[in-house]
Amino acid sequence: MQGQGVITGNKAGITFVVMCAALMALVDITIVNVALNDIRASFGTPIDQIGWVSTGYMMANIVVIPMTGWFQRRFGFRRYFAGSIFLFTVASALCGLAWNLPSLVVFRAIQGLGGGAIIPTAQTILFGRYPKEQHGMAGGLFGLGAVTGPLLGPTIGGYLIDWSSWHWCFLVNVPLGILSIILALRFIEEPNFSPSKQPVDTFGIVLLAVGMASLQYVLEEGNRESWFENNLIAVLAGVAVCALVTFVVHQLETEHPIVDLRIFKNRTYAAGTGINLLMGLALFSGNFLFALYCGSILRYAALDIGKVFLVSGAFQIVLMPLVGRFGGKFDQRVLLAFGIAGVAFSLWMNAHLTDRSGFGDLVQSMFVRSVSLAFVFIPLSVMALSDVPADKRGNATGLFNLTRELGGSIGTAWMGLLVDRGTKIHMSYLSESVTPYAPLAQEQYAAIKGSIAMQAPGGPDLVPETILALKVRIQAMTLAFQDGFIKATAVFLLALLLVLALKKANPAAGGAPGAH
Repeated sequence: MQGQGVITGNKAGITFVVMCAALMALVDITIVNVALNDIRASFGTPIDQIGWVSTGYMMANIVVIPMTGWFQRRFGFRRYFAGSIFLFTVASALCGLAWNLPSLVVFRAIQGLGGGAIIPTAQTILFGRYPKEQHGMAGGLFGLGAVTGPLLGPTIGGYLIDWSSWHWCFLVNVPLGILSIILALRFIEEPNFSPSKQPVDTFGIVLLAVGMASLQYVLEEGNRESWFENNLIAVLAGVAVCALVTFVVHQLETEHPIVDLRIFKNRTYAAGTGINLLMGLALFSGNFLFALYCGSILRYAALDIGKVFLVSGAFQIVLMPLVGRFGGKFDQRVLLAFGIAGVAFSLWMNAHLTDRSGFGDLVQSMFVRSVSLAFVFIPLSVMALSDVPADKRGNATGLFNLTRELGGSIGTAWMGLLVDRGTKIHMSYLSESVTPYAPLAQEQYAAIKGSIAMQAPGGPDLVPETILALKVRIQAMTLAFQDGFIKATAVFLLALLLVLALKKANPAAGGAPGAH
């Protein structure tokens, strides 16, 4: 329908409220990770169950993201965006008031339904409000929020817990959410919107919900449950495959799909979405490995890990708007290839970290990654989404964001498996090498024993052996982390092949009517 998808209203006001809401949702993803230990202690929860606080959120999140386009057509951007923020805000308040783990998991799932809708809808609104020749700036502004949220989350979470308690990691969203709802209703306008009269594809919704929730559960819990050795994981994996394959066939055949998969006929969009999948896989897995390495090998506290991300990523906050503003003067494919190569190089730098690496080494590699990401986020979103018709952009943006989230879940699960198995393999190899007759082992043993003798004369001989065994395990884990970073590097370099399938962006071609 002509005019559908057109956003009007005060551009500065819309930009502010969209970034504020997206930042709130993005901060929440990482801020909670810092609070997991405190939540576990507060509820007396076993360590193998606390992960449900994140799993419940992500399962709901990944179910709703692909359906955002349908909801936008049904209710309009203004109402759907404000409604999603309202749901997220209420759920945040309930999370802060949770009385046990089951109640918190339920409230987190509700929060995930709101958060999953906020981010793709915010991006669609920005692209709808800015004319096509300014989509680079729109992408830069959205990218600014997309990278600032994960950077600030761990640091804010650490300070809130030190200041008060884990409850405030959720309650802090309430005033921000209320402000965002008021501003969204005040500034966002859709003069030509008329609700979609298409019948509800109930069968498609059920297939999507069952398939995506099952897949997310398998990816989140598979490594902890020994993958397909666990009957539940095996069954849910089968359910996910059957449901999602049936969903794809159904969506291509039905007259009124809940998710329009025909958008992938657009070659540039399909290639951009493929790059986004690989980016999510490599980036999420790389950050997961990096944080795990800092905590388990270097023994950094959560707040210290957050400082590494904050210090290394601070320049990105300045760079994002600049790339958005001036990037249109260059071939977007060249900028994207440069960014992909830079991110891959930063992952390769991570592969050379050891148990003796210092704060400067950590910041150096993460600084390269943060700068490079500015040249990935903006050109990728501009090329993938700018040529999509305005009335299909909501659907396209939802799928675009879904691929990144799905890639992240796959990458995190994959790296968890690699580190676990890699540590065992390297432990076996190193244990065979560390014998009483190995010169290096004898040297280490003598050094440890001499150090203990100086600090505690007459100490037991068993202590040096225990410390030496710990050193072997740390070395095995370090080698496993290095292997993981190398594999993440290789995966992200594959994205360079997909860059060749992208068409050169033409930001001067004009935008959607009324977008100025």
